[in-house]
Amino acid sequence: MYQPHVSVIGDDLWSQLCQLAPVRVRPARSVLLRQGDPGTHVILLVSGSTLITLTGSHGERTLLAVRGAGELLGELAVLDSQPRTASVIAAEDCRVHVIPAPDFLAFVKRHDLQAALLRHAITRVREAETVRLEMATSAVPVRLASALGRLLQAASVGGAEYLVRLTQLELSQLIGASRNAVGTALKPWRERGWLATEAAGGLIIRDITSIQSHARTQT
Repeated sequence: MYQPHVSVIGDDLWSQLCQLAPVRVRPARSVLLRQGDPGTHVILLVSGSTLITLTGSHGERTLLAVRGAGELLGELAVLDSQPRTASVIAAEDCRVHVIPAPDFLAFVKRHDLQAALLRHAITRVREAETVRLEMATSAVPVRLASALGRLLQAASVGGAEYLVRLTQLELSQLIGASRNAVGTALKPWRERGWLATEAAGGLIIRDITSIQSHARTQT
């Protein structure tokens, strides 16, 4: 993952930016930003993780990136006054600050942040293109293992186990595969104890290193 925005603008300015709006809690799977909407505000992600997704002309969703705490979401649409190019979905419960566009733009101008934010946005676009290429050319196990790895990298809580709060159908949509193909990829990982199915429909990840290693050997 590239550096989060808090590393780019610094802890002090990040703290000042957070003070522009109260903290709010958004539940897992809620849509934080919607593709095609105008850039009326930006979101500061202070805890939790999110999925950046692109919806195609036939309704298919593709995972572009995963973002964790310390990220600024939706700033590009505000900076260039264009519709949002992707959607942002909470992968788990998230704490956020929602900053109105005028307040954000005034803050950026006051602290001369536009150049740094645009450079960071370019890095984000390049990362998304890399992910899209992987999704288009790699086998299903590799795509799935990579997606799970990104989710764990951005997770707000570490530890021996991590719960991915996405169903098998949602994972299949995100990596551009059929539900059956995802089930087939998950089967050997479940049998080896590297992951388990959670009662509510998510996945409990226990050994992402083994999962990713096994996925690469199947191609």
